[in-house]
Amino acid sequence: MAMTLGYWHLHRLAHVVRLLLECTNSNYEEKYRIGDSPNYDRSQWLSKKFKLGLDFPNLLYLISGAHKLTQSKATLDSTAHKHNVSGETEKICMAVMENRATDTADDFVRVCHRHHSEKMKSQYLKEIPENMKLYSEILGTRTWCARDKLTYGLRRISAYISPAASSHTLYVQG
Repeated sequence: MAMTLGYWHLHRLAHVVRLLLECTNSNYEEKYRIGDSPNYDRSQWLSKKFKLGLDFPNLLYLISGAHKLTQSKATLDSTAHKHNVSGETEKICMAVMENRATDTADDFVRVCHRHHSEKMKSQYLKEIPENMKLYSEILGTRTWCARDKLTYGLRRISAYISPAASSHTLYVQG
């Protein structure tokens, strides 16, 4: 029986859950793609929101038989545990990577929310290539963030680095 992953048609929170489900060859189907902007239609989700038996009805959710989970971290933790991809040794490596990724994202956010301070912008643009080079050097020698084993900590790395890297390009060009 296929699991059901419920989330909007967005990259953000469900992306890493999808990645983990795909990498573990999990059988799942997705629900509630709400269409393109500006014609969003939330009615499909709202009509069933309180009828699914979820303790805290919310998107993202994952239903797998009798197990009904909401909240992206809980969903990811449960899926990682089920597929044995939350190893102890890898947690240390992931903690370092996650915290470094948080620092990278925070640097970008500070620049964006300081009314485009030219001094901060020039310093950020000067430092970001070297910062990204560090990630490339580490990740270039590994199959996954935590060496040769897939771990669910990838969620936080992806959540912090992907937007900063893609937004960096827009920031430099615009």
